[in-house]
Amino acid sequence: MPTNTENVSEAFSQQSLVFDTIYRENLLSEYMRQEFRTELLRTLKKDAHILELNCGTGMDTVYFAEQGYKIFAIDNAEGMLQQLRHKVNTLQLQDRIEVQRCDFEQLETLQPRKFDHIYSNFSGLNCTAHLDKVLQSFGPLLNPGGKVSLVIMPKICPWENIMVLKGKWKTAFRRFKKNGTMAHIEGVHFKTWYYNPSYVIRTLKPDFKVLSLKGICITVPPPFIENFVERYPRWFSVLQRIDRSIARVFPFTWCCDQYMITLQLK
Repeated sequence: MPTNTENVSEAFSQQSLVFDTIYRENLLSEYMRQEFRTELLRTLKKDAHILELNCGTGMDTVYFAEQGYKIFAIDNAEGMLQQLRHKVNTLQLQDRIEVQRCDFEQLETLQPRKFDHIYSNFSGLNCTAHLDKVLQSFGPLLNPGGKVSLVIMPKICPWENIMVLKGKWKTAFRRFKKNGTMAHIEGVHFKTWYYNPSYVIRTLKPDFKVLSLKGICITVPPPFIENFVERYPRWFSVLQRIDRSIARVFPFTWCCDQYMITLQLK
């Protein structure tokens, strides 16, 4: 029987051909990606060498490479990596992007490489039941003063919780399951787990200090609320402003669709 990791890799490989189209056409996904990029640029040092986890088709990889950064991009879905390699060759970014298949639960295999920054976007880390193992593997891969930026889904998402009013009980409370929640992409089923910021901070506390923590999609709906931007552009504009004004205020740092946390090696 395939492992959960193998199922995740298979699901995203199957989606790789349409992945970019799905995300670019969803304006809420684009909003989340822009929030991530803006925040990351605040903490990236000039000429940083970056390790990108769960890089997918390289939407962020290419963006940051074009900003002048060197990136070592890994993913465990071969279909995704094929799309990224094609972009690298087409855009002639071979001098800035290196691509390798690697499961983020096996980051120790990348040693003795060293990086200035490690990041993971769009909650790829929610696909592991062993986030503690992944987090503990960061230290040996970082240069002194190196940083980590992670986007992760917490246990409480107001936009999912209110789905109970529509009778969608599974959606409303799926993040609270202790043994993982079933998800599926392209007909392939796999488990996901949800982690609050306190879990990340507690696991990394001996060696890392928190630099920033912000919620993403607090009042702004998450991407599963389809066509919200197109239908309610004025409301979207208002909700964006509210989101950005409360994003760093507790409890909105963990009561959101996703949060972004940046930590620095002591």
